[in-house]
Amino acid sequence: MRFDRTTFRPRTIAALAAGVGLAASAAVAVPAAAADAGSGKAEFSKAEVASVRSAVDESAPVGSSWYTDPASGKVVVTVDETVSASEIAKVKKAAAEKTSQGDQAVTVKHTKGEFTPLIGPGDAIYGGGSRCSLGFNVKVSGADYFLTAGHCTNGVSTWYTNSSQTTLLGSTAGSSFPGNDYGIVRHRSSISKSGGFTAGNARVGQYVTRDGSTTGVHSGYVTALNASVRYAEGTVSGLIQTNVCAEPGDSGGALYSGSTALGLTSGGSGNCRTGGTTFFQPVTEALSVYGATIY
Repeated sequence: MRFDRTTFRPRTIAALAAGVGLAASAAVAVPAAAADAGSGKAEFSKAEVASVRSAVDESAPVGSSWYTDPASGKVVVTVDETVSASEIAKVKKAAAEKTSQGDQAVTVKHTKGEFTPLIGPGDAIYGGGSRCSLGFNVKVSGADYFLTAGHCTNGVSTWYTNSSQTTLLGSTAGSSFPGNDYGIVRHRSSISKSGGFTAGNARVGQYVTRDGSTTGVHSGYVTALNASVRYAEGTVSGLIQTNVCAEPGDSGGALYSGSTALGLTSGGSGNCRTGGTTFFQPVTEALSVYGATIY
C-alpha cells in the first residue's frame, strides 16, 4: 500500500517545514507470520542467492515485497492479501530453478491488507488536488528546497500550504517514481523553515521514528535494508523496511533516529491500530541525486 495525499490538520507551518509530515505511500511492517518455505538448514552460495533474488525480481507479482536476509542467506518475500496461491507458486518455481535445493532459498510471508497508495486527511502539503507530507528541508546551491515522496511529486507542478490551494509553498523541481520514490520541491514562500538534521544510513535493528500528517509520530525498528516492493504503478527498490505503522496521508514524511535523517515514507500495508509494515526511500540517495544538503 502506498501512502498518498489527504487534507490539512491545524498545525503550524513551521512544524510542516520541519519535515515532520508523511504522505501516503506503500507498506506497513510484516507480521511475524510462519514461512511457507521449509525450515531446513540448507546453505546457499552468494551466487545462488543473487540468482534467486534476480528470479524474484522478475517473477514477483503486484502486491509483494522482497529483500535478501543476510542472517538466513535467503530471499524473504512478503505477499499481501491480493496475491494468489498460483502467483506464489510461480515465484517459488522461478527461485527453485536457480539452485539444486528447490525453493528452499525463498521464505514467503503473508501480511494483511494491500500494498497500495493511500490518501487521507491531515496536516500536509497540497498539490494537484491531493495531500502529501513534507519530508526534510534541504539546500541546493544556497537555495531552499524540501524532499518528499516521488509518487507525490509525479505529475504535480505546484504545492500549497492549505487544502484550498491558495497559499503558495513551492514548485516541483525533480521527481523519480517508480524505481525510486523521491521528489524535490523548490520553496517559493517566505515561511520560516526549520531543520536540525544530518543525513545518515539506516541499519537493521535500529530504533527509528516517523512523523506523518495523518497519524503523527510513531516509532519502531528497521527490519530489512535494500528491500523491493511492487506497487500497481511499478517496482521501487533499495528501500528501508520497518515495522513502524503508517496510514493514508503519511507518504513523503520523515523517518529519522534522533537528529539523523534516514528516509522518506514510500508505502506499506496495515494501520496504526493493528500495526503493519512500512517502506522508506533512503534520504541519502535523494540528496546525492539532487546535490542537496539537509539541515
